[in-house]
Amino acid sequence: MTSESFQAMAPMLMFLVVAYGAMYLFIIRPQQREQRKRAEMIKELKKGDRIVTAGGLIGWVSTIKDDTIKLKLADKLEVELEKSAIVRLANE
Repeated sequence: MTSESFQAMAPMLMFLVVAYGAMYLFIIRPQQREQRKRAEMIKELKKGDRIVTAGGLIGWVSTIKDDTIKLKLADKLEVELEKSAIVRLANE
């Protein structure tokens, strides 16, 4: 590679570096922050918390296991679902 061809490629390389930096700052970093926040919320769940699932169900946590929870939807209606299906606390 000659110095002339490197000089011709330098602006393109600089653009790629700046584009990657912008993508990291505006897309990747906020997603990582949101994932950490959600994982912390799921880790701190306790019995009686009101949650919203990815399917739109809203109910109260009645039992917590390793990877699943039981969600109380009505007096005699409970469903078991994976913790990964929890989107947010309904109180927020």
